[in-house]
Amino acid sequence: MSRFLSQRVQRVPHSGIRKFFDIAATMQDVISLGIGEPDFVTPNPIRRAGISSIEAGRTQYTSNSGLLELREAIAAYLERLYGVHYDPETEVLVTVGVSEAMYLIMSAVVNPGDEVIVPDPTYVSYTAEVILTDGIPVLIPTSIDDDFQVSPAAVERAITPKTKAILLGYPNNPTGGVLEHQRMLEVARLAERYDLLVISDEIYDRLVYGVEHVHFAGLPAMKERSVVLGGFSKSHAMTGWRLGFAVGSVEIIGAMRKIHQHTIYVGPYQRTICRPGWLARW
Repeated sequence: MSRFLSQRVQRVPHSGIRKFFDIAATMQDVISLGIGEPDFVTPNPIRRAGISSIEAGRTQYTSNSGLLELREAIAAYLERLYGVHYDPETEVLVTVGVSEAMYLIMSAVVNPGDEVIVPDPTYVSYTAEVILTDGIPVLIPTSIDDDFQVSPAAVERAITPKTKAILLGYPNNPTGGVLEHQRMLEVARLAERYDLLVISDEIYDRLVYGVEHVHFAGLPAMKERSVVLGGFSKSHAMTGWRLGFAVGSVEIIGAMRKIHQHTIYVGPYQRTICRPGWLARW
């Protein structure tokens, strides 16, 4: 029956992380190390707000861009933390977790044959999403000897006329590596020199210790050529709520929104996290 399947789907392996998760779910007294998930449940105020929203009958479709009040809260949250301003009307998109945001950005910018540079080890979905858009993932090995930080020199050696983007996932899943500020600046210069897009998955931005997280789009001249992905799964222990976002230029967020409109209708769970002052406390 494989003749009915697309070649791109057949090239994508099943997720090893999800396989381990399914196995662990059948066993008692097992600590799963397969999925990045806090070891505590969603805080009670968030759970109570979710229940209140349901009881109040807020169960309808919302704006496909995400509730404006949530987009405003996300924009204010990022500006408070990192000093980068995003227009909530046009530069913020609410997604079904970072996973959907990754699918949207790849679908919006990758043409068949385009290359996307990805530091490795990497989150299992990164290369899969590139393949699913008929792109070519170009893996750059990193090592424990260098704290799993990608080398800007290695990135430059991998750049070809087909390179479209550099995909960064720092703080890194699965290694825990954090990219030094100087290396980020060097990657940013490469993106500018070779006219590349940088896709920065920053879902673990609040789980850094001893250093301050740097929002990639906050680097000089990087806001217009960066798309930053984030969400509440890790910082707010809301993995099962599937609440993420993408921020970037009007053009790219608009293209992502177009795909989003034809694939996902965002639901009312967003009302939970945009209660007044909540993001300001985290």
